[in-house]
Amino acid sequence: MVKHMKATGNKREILGTRECTSGEMSSLEDIFSTNQCPTAVFTSQGTDVTPNGDRGVCKIVKRHGVEGEMPMIGDKVFVHYTGRLLNGKKFDSSLDRKEPFVFSVGKGQVIKALDIGVCSMQKGEVCLMLSKPEYAYGSAGCPPKVPPNATLVFEIELLSFRGEKITEDGGIMKRIKVKGEGYNSPNEGATVHVHLEGWCGGRLYESRDVTFVVGESEDVGVPLGVDRAMEKIQKGECCLLYLKPKYGYGKEGKKEYDIGSNAELLYEVTLKDFEKAKESWEMDLNEKLERAALVKQKGTHYFKAGLYNHAVIQYQQIVNWLEMECGTEKEQQQAIQSFLLVAHLNLALCCLRLREYSQTVENCNKVLELDPENEKALYRRGEARLLRNEFSLALVDFRKVLQVNSFNRAARSQIAICQRKIHDHHERDKKIYANMFQRFAEHDAKVGRLKRKKEESGISDQNKLGLKRPRLSQDGS
Repeated sequence: MVKHMKATGNKREILGTRECTSGEMSSLEDIFSTNQCPTAVFTSQGTDVTPNGDRGVCKIVKRHGVEGEMPMIGDKVFVHYTGRLLNGKKFDSSLDRKEPFVFSVGKGQVIKALDIGVCSMQKGEVCLMLSKPEYAYGSAGCPPKVPPNATLVFEIELLSFRGEKITEDGGIMKRIKVKGEGYNSPNEGATVHVHLEGWCGGRLYESRDVTFVVGESEDVGVPLGVDRAMEKIQKGECCLLYLKPKYGYGKEGKKEYDIGSNAELLYEVTLKDFEKAKESWEMDLNEKLERAALVKQKGTHYFKAGLYNHAVIQYQQIVNWLEMECGTEKEQQQAIQSFLLVAHLNLALCCLRLREYSQTVENCNKVLELDPENEKALYRRGEARLLRNEFSLALVDFRKVLQVNSFNRAARSQIAICQRKIHDHHERDKKIYANMFQRFAEHDAKVGRLKRKKEESGISDQNKLGLKRPRLSQDGS
């Protein structure tokens, strides 16, 4: 993963690249200011960085970067570049736009030369790169600036790079070491066969082949983060997964592996094979209802074990399968509604435990669309709103609970809490505004005193001028 480095006198050299030395070309300007052809310069001074060694992309390191990792397939990279034709004419530059160019490596978003060249760079590195037409725009060119069959010369600076975000919160980051086959990946419920290597603080704590069902990795002791990443991995792919504690072993840690609380993990995952589960559109309604019953049991098992994220996966499958179903018979319609009510109620409770209060409210709203007087949904929405400091909205929910069930003692207690919170909030507001108005009054009083003092000073100055006024002579002169 990391290219080896060696020291040679005052010159540092990365195996696979060359750095400019005295007498060699160190910039695009140097190359184009001589009578020597740029192609000849790269032939004599450049290093071939193409995988098949055909010298289609050659590179000269102008400035070495920070020793360490290089971009991998799928990484998001931030670069500055200037591109020129062999005659020296500039056809594009991110510097002219005054913002870095951003792309994902190996995803076909840029010409092959940039994908290949950037993967050979370290953070902070600046290099000169020559690209033959087959690694650039080929026989079509890129009218009007790049003609057909053009060889291009670039100066590139790799500013930074990072892995692909698997989750919105950045808790799972993925970097691809070996690209997989095709574009097919496991889905929820698929059976996957993987090789795992788990690292914590630079220590390898597990290495094994394991088979599990996506969504049920906990059953074989595989962290949630690995499970959630499976839908982004292709057969044959080898990737690195960087897991935040939430997606690893959390606050509890893993005593078996001597992993403490809130530890970040690194997993190397190779997807050897998989069998996809049936997609929703491949199942009829009866099959969906049968599977919903099994998944509900699985979700309840995870919930009772305190594995709320795993429970969410199970309950969400029920919603995905049934939310667009209507059913042709009354019995089917009742079964659909029953499963959806339970799924959304349990999702709301899981999200409440996970402190994801917006999701709690959203799931409660789904229940109330089906059953406007559902006591549990009203109560759980009230809890979420109270924890979001939406005291008035929470109070409304708890009062509705009492309208449905006047014997609900918990709702009465929550009403008292809401009223106290609202009162405390108003008292704080009164103090804030009272202090604010007092400061305004003090400021106005101070301004008034200064104004009066200034006016009194002006009157005094006028009196003094009047006393010093020169006397008129008897003839008036």
